[in-house]
Amino acid sequence: MEVNPPKQEHLLALKVMRLTKPTLFTNIPVTCEEKDLPGDLFNQLMRDDPSTVNGAEILMLGEMLTLPQNFGNIFLGETFSSYISVHNDSNQVVKDILVKADLQTSSQRLNLSASNAAVAELKPDCCIDDVIHHEVKEIGTHILVCAVSYTTQSGEKMYFRKFFKFQVLKPLDVKTKFYNAETDEVFLEAQIQNITTSPMFMEKVSLEPSIMYNVAELNSVNQAGECVTTFGSRAYLQPMDTRQYLYCLKPKKEFAEKAGIIKGVTVIGKLDIVWKTNLGERGRLQTSQLQRMAPGYGDVRLSLEAIPDTVNLEEPFHITCKITNCRSSVSSSIKMGLLPTHNTHRHIPVICSYWIFVECNEESHALHLNWAVAHTEHFKF
Repeated sequence: MEVNPPKQEHLLALKVMRLTKPTLFTNIPVTCEEKDLPGDLFNQLMRDDPSTVNGAEILMLGEMLTLPQNFGNIFLGETFSSYISVHNDSNQVVKDILVKADLQTSSQRLNLSASNAAVAELKPDCCIDDVIHHEVKEIGTHILVCAVSYTTQSGEKMYFRKFFKFQVLKPLDVKTKFYNAETDEVFLEAQIQNITTSPMFMEKVSLEPSIMYNVAELNSVNQAGECVTTFGSRAYLQPMDTRQYLYCLKPKKEFAEKAGIIKGVTVIGKLDIVWKTNLGERGRLQTSQLQRMAPGYGDVRLSLEAIPDTVNLEEPFHITCKITNCRSSVSSSIKMGLLPTHNTHRHIPVICSYWIFVECNEESHALHLNWAVAHTEHFKF
């Protein structure tokens, strides 16, 4: 008859606790009017309660802090901190104690131990303590693996480990939209939604542009010489609330006239988001490189640089056009001219209508043209 051997008890005990910020103690105030049967009894009990605020006993928030009662939620971008303690529960001296902590994610295994050196000996009722930190950069299932190895007085080598499984959740929902302007400017609209169950203090939301662009934030206004944010004095984002941020990217001077390069640029930059939650617990997220759909300008691009708002009859006026060769190396010969515009009720001919030939080559990617135009007006009855 086969008998399973009894499970051997270890001389050391392992305890793992997550380190988080405490929360403010909350109570449920119970009160009544003086003419009711209890009279002032309930009010007196709340005044005697040490957890209430003196003079504001009916408020739910108190002056005491509550330690975490469970593991809680861990969100992407936060720092995971844990306290690891190995205690000698026996009456023997244990030697060569090695404590190792690894974090297993869906893609990698990380060593979080501060030191990989073994402790020479551990006396009875003594312990080895360690605190580990890790900035969470992946969502999904995480497993904290704590392994302990030691040697008994008799020379027997012992080994055991424990597994602690937890989920990393997504704190923010980020959506982006791009708008390509005719002046090579790119406008980025970022919508950030708080999908947690607690408020967030948005400390910073900035855009780190690529090497070809300069960025300007459009999330503040100038009031009486002071820069005031458009979100008001309170930068809190309540659960399931959404906030929109707007940025303008302009090509740098050395790339502004190289339309062939600018039109093919799809990488714009990445968002850097920093927030704080309960009692200042900090979190940070950086998006991957944001990409836009490159505008299709073709080989040649014509843009209107300047035109007057109003003109006088029978008087010349000036318009300025800009022709850009969007090719990278091949020169282009372009035929340009002004044509009269006809209308069913009015006829506005261009007096100095003419055709010109210009050439855009690799050395000159942009060409400015000025026309002096006069017009007359004829009414049809």
